Amino acid sequence: MKKMIELKGVMADNDVLVIELREDNLDASNVREFKDAVQAIMHGKARVVLDMSGVKFVDSSGLGALISCLRQLNGQQGDFKLCAMSKTVRALFELMRMHRVFNIYDTREDAVRSFA
Repeated sequence: MKKMIELKGVMADNDVLVIELREDNLDASNVREFKDAVQAIMHGKARVVLDMSGVKFVDSSGLGALISCLRQLNGQQGDFKLCAMSKTVRALFELMRMHRVFNIYDTREDAVRSFA
C-alpha cells in the first residue's frame, strides 16, 4: 500500500502559502508522494514557504524534490523558501551547499515576512 505523506497548507500574510511537512524523513521512500502532494497544494500559488520543523533527515532524492519545487515556482516568477530546519538538516544543507540555492529562515514568521 502506498504511504500517504502528511502535508498541511495554510495561507499566511502577504498571500504566502505555508506548507507544513509532517514527516520525519524526506527521502527515496516517500519523495514521489511528497512531490505529488506538494504540487497539488502549490497549484496556482507563487509564494510558498515549507516549514520543515518536523523533518529529521533529508537524502539526495529529498533535496532533488525540493529543488524541483523551487524551479517550478521560479518559473512562475514565484519563490519557494524553507524554514524551521533542525540542526542536523541545516548542517546537511550547508554541507551540500544548498543554503546557497534556497532562502532558509529560522522561523516561519521570518520566512513569511521576507515576501513583504
